[in-house]
Amino acid sequence: MAVPKRRQSKSRRDMRRANHDKITAPNLTPCPSCGEPKRPHRVCTYCGQYRGREVMVVDDKE
Repeated sequence: MAVPKRRQSKSRRDMRRANHDKITAPNLTPCPSCGEPKRPHRVCTYCGQYRGREVMVVDDKE
């Protein structure tokens, strides 16, 4: 049966586990109507449009 010959150090163990917890930045695409960055397949928070239709009403920002 395969058994490790030597014990793995805490540093090597933690380096192996560190790759699973990495957080990636969300992909942002420009909104076709207003040009503000938004996440794909979601309503634009600046103009309230999704796929060319107004889905929600957005109050004007000061």
